[in-house]
Amino acid sequence: MRYEFHPEALEEYREAANWYGNREPDLALRFVSEVEDAIERILDGPERWRIIEEDVRRCLTHVFPYSILYTIESEFVLIMAVAPCARKPGYWKERIARS
Repeated sequence: MRYEFHPEALEEYREAANWYGNREPDLALRFVSEVEDAIERILDGPERWRIIEEDVRRCLTHVFPYSILYTIESEFVLIMAVAPCARKPGYWKERIARS
């Protein structure tokens, strides 16, 4: 199965990687690795993680405090958000209606 990012999810992923990279370059690489690992776990078993809202599921990264929020579409997984756990819950919900 393949995956796609919602445009806003891709932007927040890039912003988070840049934020970590500005603190310490190696952190950006570790962050990207953790997010990519979470995406691989999702693709290995997309129904493994519980639904948190409508048909949106959540997979947590192991090291960084981020959630990968996604939906299972007919031919791919759509990543709706790369959400920092400390951010206001549900900020991403408006994306559901627009996707």
